[in-house]
Amino acid sequence: MTTSLAGATNLPDIASHEHLHPQGTLDWVGMSNVHVPIRVSDEGEVHAVPARAQIYVDLEDPQAKGIHMSRLYLILDASASAHALTPAVMTKMLGDMLDSHSDLSSRAFIQFDFDHLLRRPALLSDNAGWNNYPVHLKGTFIDGELHIELGVTVQYSSTCPCSAALARQIIQTQFDRDFAGQTTVRAEDVKAWLGTEEGIAATPHSQRSEVHILTRLEPGIVEFPILSLIDQIEHILQTAVQTAVKREDEQEFARRNAANLMFCEDAGRRVKAALEQHTRYTDYWVRVEHMESLHPHDAVSVFTKGVAGGYLPIP
Repeated sequence: MTTSLAGATNLPDIASHEHLHPQGTLDWVGMSNVHVPIRVSDEGEVHAVPARAQIYVDLEDPQAKGIHMSRLYLILDASASAHALTPAVMTKMLGDMLDSHSDLSSRAFIQFDFDHLLRRPALLSDNAGWNNYPVHLKGTFIDGELHIELGVTVQYSSTCPCSAALARQIIQTQFDRDFAGQTTVRAEDVKAWLGTEEGIAATPHSQRSEVHILTRLEPGIVEFPILSLIDQIEHILQTAVQTAVKREDEQEFARRNAANLMFCEDAGRRVKAALEQHTRYTDYWVRVEHMESLHPHDAVSVFTKGVAGGYLPIP
């Protein structure tokens, strides 16, 4: 007769043993890269997405060997299964995490990272396609203060103002050469010349660019304003990357790039002005990256709202 080892009772719990001597405290202990399907409530719509979660509490008892990670996992799993994620649900999760570690911890942190797919219309044609936006949702409880945060990344095109000016100068020089000696030039000849490759003798350089935004949400917000934030940023920049594109859409995209020449400083100031229009963001941190086509390095601007005790203006 054999005995199943899996049926053993009174399993040892090493984590519950105390150290004989204090070993020091730890700011955060928990798990990262936890795969979990979630439903996110985004201004009236619920989106089901596969997410990666981080979940932590602090270890303030210097004699405890460790925290109860399985408790954190089960809280995460139960909440994600039962509720669509809202600021209120995230707040309750933080409270449950602390209740499960009342003898060990006084701080809690949770973060969800996922790709948010949105159906975006073409600029002029009747087509549409899917665009992807990385999203971060964070909840933090430290020293009695609760913060719920929303972060997004938006891609757009940036055309260099300096390069545009230099290109215009080359076109002017080419015009002088091609029409040298003529005191008057007919409008139809100029129009025909502008339609030739010789007429457009230079083009400015542009590049795919990104704006990374992290915001602290005003207390009491019922749902995460993901779509509103993305729409707000794309509207202020005017040159968001496109999905389905016909020739008329590509031409309109070229027109918008010419009408919205931007250094990374220009893009940053546009985004800052847009964020300042809304009270729902009590603080924000923004990093603008122009992935240069002229240089092998990127051009970057970073800024915050500048509130006391808020985000630090570090890259």
